[in-house]
Amino acid sequence: MFNQLAWQVKLFGWTLLGFVAACGSGSDTAQWRGPDRNGFYSAEGLLTSWPDGGPPQVLHLEGIGRGHSTPLVYDDLIYTTGRKDTLEYLSAFNLEGELIYQVPFGRAWYKSYPDTRCTPTINDDRIYLISGSGEVACHDSKTGEQLWYVYADREYAGEIWVYGVSESVLLTDEAVIYTAGGDQNALVAFDQLTGELVWKSGSLGGARGYASHILVEHAGIPTIIAQTAQDVLGVDARNGEILWHHNLIDYHEIRMGKGNNINTPVYHEGSFYITSGYSHPGMLFEIGEDGRSVNLLWTNRELDCHLGGVILKDGYLYHSNWENNANGRWICAEWKSGEVQWEYDWYNKGSVISAEGLLYIYEEKSGHVGLLQPNPDHFDLISEFQVKEGEGPYWAHPSIYDGYLYLRHGESVLVYDLRKTE
Repeated sequence: MFNQLAWQVKLFGWTLLGFVAACGSGSDTAQWRGPDRNGFYSAEGLLTSWPDGGPPQVLHLEGIGRGHSTPLVYDDLIYTTGRKDTLEYLSAFNLEGELIYQVPFGRAWYKSYPDTRCTPTINDDRIYLISGSGEVACHDSKTGEQLWYVYADREYAGEIWVYGVSESVLLTDEAVIYTAGGDQNALVAFDQLTGELVWKSGSLGGARGYASHILVEHAGIPTIIAQTAQDVLGVDARNGEILWHHNLIDYHEIRMGKGNNINTPVYHEGSFYITSGYSHPGMLFEIGEDGRSVNLLWTNRELDCHLGGVILKDGYLYHSNWENNANGRWICAEWKSGEVQWEYDWYNKGSVISAEGLLYIYEEKSGHVGLLQPNPDHFDLISEFQVKEGEGPYWAHPSIYDGYLYLRHGESVLVYDLRKTE
């Protein structure tokens, strides 16, 4: 298979040995939206503005398959996933851009929007993956060897919503979490080492959603904040008990996008924020002191982030919102009140992450990348450039590792040097 693989690496005037020495990642876990799943990436010594044309591009990886999952870096390897025909593949490259392995791990979604969307999670030399058709797998991150596999959607009577599975793997101390949805189980937990069932929660009804989940500690309870197509719910990570829940679908007043709960929750000091597009309201909830109840604090229909995630910085929310599936604006709102501070038309809606105090925004329609000073008074753009390689919408969220920015566009992963020069 490897001899027939159509992959290509392009280098852009940079020393390979320097790239290898500078770019290793030693973090314990590499996962969706950074070490804490909140869009913040650890970094020091990054450029505070970019030259014309953007920061230097040092790598271009191709042949990974079609998809929108986020590239990861773990122990000096670059990982990504993508769809080829009916299967999804895991690819690992070294920091020189040489392919180490490419292996299938599951079946791609087969209806609308079939390209890979689930970002894996890597911990302790194991990489955990979910396919678009609801399979959960664990592979050796160094060799690509499959360690265990569960067709979770079939075995646990899951109910997949309209566009397949897009959940990025959440780990607890011992388990891999999967959202089944349907009439039997909301969430299911598998042992990280063996894939055996640890627990399964009860059901609230309703299909699975698209959002990836977070794990927080509240009232001494390790709590998974999850979303199905119907509810937001808190689940005890130790045993699967549903601690609290709140219906969401009643707030979805238009038929388009009904049940499409998409973005990862943002948690801060006992409260959490959720948002999805289609004029669904952005919502702030407060978890009860005992960890077994939840209270809705505010809603705002202007805060309807579609696909791009949210950053909470110094008491303010930053993300884009939804005008329709093809258009949207950038917006800032106060966390405590939900009051909009500004709304700005910068090309189109897109994704946002943060590193070293600045925001990185990646517009989804034409691939503009912006460096933004978080400012509740106005949209404060410092620099921008445009990604032209690759095909399709620019839906993949960026990532930053060891001073390098990773951008995906379809079958291409592009790497940029963000480090300040001496």
